[in-house]
Amino acid sequence: MRLDQYLSDLGIIKRRTLAKEMADNGLIKINGQRVKPAHQVKPGDIISVGGGHPITVEIKEVPTGNVRKDEREKFFKELAK
Repeated sequence: MRLDQYLSDLGIIKRRTLAKEMADNGLIKINGQRVKPAHQVKPGDIISVGGGHPITVEIKEVPTGNVRKDEREKFFKELAK
């Protein structure tokens, strides 16, 4: 799954277009490396999102279909800031 889609599907960033813009501007890193919005995410990746509301999460699982709001937290774990 693409990075921008993962972030928006799980509600970490509200809109996919915003996630794409943030990645294009270098505000999103995976495992400490700047990545493009189309970067494929996998379990175990550490995603760091910068900006006004920074967050760091570890991917536990990559969803294969639509994700309900009450199921979102099983796919990632928020790490200490």
